[in-house]
Amino acid sequence: MNLINELKKVLTSDRVTNNQTVLEQHGRDESYHTPHLPDVVVFPESTEEVSLIMKLANKYKVAVVPFGVGTSLEGNIIPYNNGIMIDFSLMNHILEVRENDLLVKVQPGVTRMQLNKELKKYGLFFSVDPGADATLGGMAATNASGTTSVKYGVMRDQVRDLEVVLADGKIIHTGNLAAKSSSGYHLNGIFVGSEGTLGCFTELTLNVYGIPEHTVAARASFTLVDDAVEAVIAILQAGVPVARIELIDEHSMKQINHYSNTIYKEVPTLFLEFHGNKAGLEQDIIFTQEILQDKNCREILFEEETAKKNLLWEARHNAAYAYTHGHPGKKQMITDVCLPISELVGAIKDAREAVEESGLAAGIVGHVGDGNYHVLLMMDLNNPEEISKANKVNERIVHYALAKGGTCSGEHGVGIGKKKYQRLEHGNAFEVMQKIKKALDPNNILNPNKIL
Repeated sequence: MNLINELKKVLTSDRVTNNQTVLEQHGRDESYHTPHLPDVVVFPESTEEVSLIMKLANKYKVAVVPFGVGTSLEGNIIPYNNGIMIDFSLMNHILEVRENDLLVKVQPGVTRMQLNKELKKYGLFFSVDPGADATLGGMAATNASGTTSVKYGVMRDQVRDLEVVLADGKIIHTGNLAAKSSSGYHLNGIFVGSEGTLGCFTELTLNVYGIPEHTVAARASFTLVDDAVEAVIAILQAGVPVARIELIDEHSMKQINHYSNTIYKEVPTLFLEFHGNKAGLEQDIIFTQEILQDKNCREILFEEETAKKNLLWEARHNAAYAYTHGHPGKKQMITDVCLPISELVGAIKDAREAVEESGLAAGIVGHVGDGNYHVLLMMDLNNPEEISKANKVNERIVHYALAKGGTCSGEHGVGIGKKKYQRLEHGNAFEVMQKIKKALDPNNILNPNKIL
């Protein structure tokens, strides 16, 4: 109670709440992990207020978890140690657009779609597209990526500078406005993907890009998943500058058609998109067609109309929701591994075998252009046998990826779901991470017991 009273002195009383409904809204994410309530939710409006909140939390040694919109998928933000949830929804301002530098400066509560709506006025766009309209602070916290990462890179590649409030309330900057630097440690790389365990992001400076002169989408159908994945590898090896290249297996295509009212062929399919000038794209498309035909592509259809392109990508982004809608009463476990692209064929084949052996309804989708794929597993959380089967499938997929030089998470982050794999994946480097955490957060108040 003393802490809450002190928080109300730092913020206005209406921005500090322990209302049961608000606590419940902040005690879960979109994952299957068990919800847990914080003690209090606060809504700061400035970096200075976040600093004061952190000083109080450090004084009382109370856990603090940053919150964007709660779209994480590995229990990343669930406050299992109770404490303070910092909701950044009021820090949602686009502070500066530096169009000549191709940079934008934003507060952490700005969402991806909000930013792109503003950037469109300048002929610019922000590239990272995880599907959900997540906040940019949350996307940086998990090093999000998505459909466009094969061309533009992941969230870590877009961050030029972060303003961070540390556990003791100190405010630091991790970078600058320069395009490159050989000065000091790469703090951007340490903080991006730290999931709120090292500090709270209060400002982000990000790379943006010119809106392409021309875009073309495509849908390529195959008989076998193996051929589709081999086609991806061939396209990348040939140096085709594809902007998006997504795999959807036949099971997922059925769910997509049912949910999105589309009539796509229900076979292994690649969704592709090309960005550039019209003359250059014509050559890229011809080359891609030749590659796809060599890899036993049954049919390839190109779309240039905006409405049809939007329908294609909306259907892809809704794949997870299509499974949830198609299996009422069940919850989804979304696996998330990333491997060298040369290992993808074997990985996806092994994943399908694991799913078939489990007997669970599931589909395979992925940003296969950078080796990242997901299995969408449906399970009844009231059925221990189904939960056990889903966990076994997930475990098998992760161990396969690690054995082939991959990672347990390509974009969803670690949270609590992938925490148990960290030492196995990182070896002695895991102890280095523990030392960084201890140095920056000696009282272990920042999103405790996540990642490490």
